[in-house]
Parts: sequence; structure tokens; C-alpha cells
Amino acid sequence: MKVLAIDTSNYILGVALLDESKVIGEYITNLKKNHSVRVMPAIEELMNECDLRPSDLTKIVVAKGPGSYTGVRIGVSIAKTLAWTLKIPMVGVSSLEVLAASAGRYFNGAVSPLFDARRGQIYTGLYHFKNGKPITLQKDQLVLSVDWANQLKNLNEQILFTGNDLPLHQSIIQEILGRQAVFAEITELNPRPSELALLGSLRQGEEVHSFVPNYIRLAEAEANWLERNKQN
Repeated sequence: MKVLAIDTSNYILGVALLDESKVIGEYITNLKKNHSVRVMPAIEELMNECDLRPSDLTKIVVAKGPGSYTGVRIGVSIAKTLAWTLKIPMVGVSSLEVLAASAGRYFNGAVSPLFDARRGQIYTGLYHFKNGKPITLQKDQLVLSVDWANQLKNLNEQILFTGNDLPLHQSIIQEILGRQAVFAEITELNPRPSELALLGSLRQGEEVHSFVPNYIRLAEAEANWLERNKQN
């Protein structure tokens, strides 16, 4: 099995190639640059370096959100197009689950990955890893970071927080949870595309045409449009 994984759901641009039980290539950057003009060259370069052709691929895995609306759309659109063109399975994996696995696969406690959602809000969820495999304790959601921290006070264990947006919310989390909160090192804050590939390689393919991203909430422009047109 040769798996191509694509993650453009946030500032991270990640591409990985997995061959059975071996990561044969991985490309990752954490830059505020346009994914739409960079992701296809990144895929092409990585595949060339690994001496693979598109026809060699047997599965496409994509980070399906939550995250940046534009970023999620870019990754999902490319994944769907490749899967449909090559007639191979496609799998979507939560962007938060990928982040959790990248930092906490062997952490002895709960793992709370997070992306900033502005106005004091975060996209987050809660995971446990048993023998390195993810178990969802609380599904991905949009919540105020202060409310999330207060919810987690009831857990009788330490909680690992991770994500590049962690510094925006770390002081609130630290104030509420104290020593219960553990914060990942900077080397662990990027979601690894190889983790995305591994997670997706173990799951069944999904129907390409009906596959949709998980935004959790509407884009602000869409929400405003619906509000204005509610009576119509």
C-alpha cells in the first residue's frame, strides 16, 4: 500500500508518502504562504524524490478540518480530484486528531489539540491513546478556551495541550488548570503529515463525491448571508 497524505488545513503545509509500514517521504512547512500555489509542486517534488508515479498510489488521505476554510477546501479538493482520477480510495481524518497524534501518541494522559478560532475561541477535542491508537473522549468542537479549561478540571489526570496557536491561550489554561496542564514543546506543535498518512492507512475509504470537509461552523460570510436571507 502506497499512501499519499495531504494537509493544508492550517498554516502547516504537509505532504507525506507511506509505503506499508515505512514513511518514505515527508514535506512540511509552517509558513503564512498561499497553499494553493505550493501544494501541487510539493506533492510532485516529493513523489519524484521517492521515485513514485501517480499510478503507484493506492490511497489518498486528507486532513478534513477543522481549520482555515480556504486551507481545508484546497486540501480536500485536491484529494478528491486525485482519488477520482486515479480510481483509488480516499480517507478524511480530523485535523485535530492528526495534531494530537503528532504530540501525544504515547503521552500518559488526555491530549487536547487546539487551533485558534478568534474571539477567545478554539477548535479542540479530547483524545486518549491506548497502545499508540487514538480514542476520542470528546468530539471536535468550537468552544471558548476558558470554558474548555474549566470543563477539563473535572478530569482526574494530566492533559497535554498542543498546537501552534497554543501561546494565544496558554496563560488562561495555565491559570485554570495549574499543574494539571502539560504543554508540548515547540518541536511537537506541528501536525505531522506522516501521522496523517498512518491514521488514514488504517481506515476504510469513503465515497469521493459525497465527501465533505468538517468546518464545524460556517464561514462568517456564509453565516451573514444566511442571516440576511432567513426570511426568504
